[in-house]
Amino acid sequence: MAGKLTLLAGFGAGYVLGARAGRGRYDEIVGKARGVWQDPRVQEKAGQAEQLVKDKLPGTSQPAASMTADSPATS
Repeated sequence: MAGKLTLLAGFGAGYVLGARAGRGRYDEIVGKARGVWQDPRVQEKAGQAEQLVKDKLPGTSQPAASMTADSPATS
């Protein structure tokens, strides 16, 4: 019971603090995250990770975004 109460209090505090920060702070965080993602060094590492996965897991050449319930992956 105490764990649930702590979780509820934490959720409430996060909600109130988040609401006070407002949309401006959210936009600032999103902007910084996009800036990091668009950094050439990050993109290089992401490309290396993608290539590593392709090398280690054959048959994963189809992008995850194109794998939907309407178009099942073929093996």
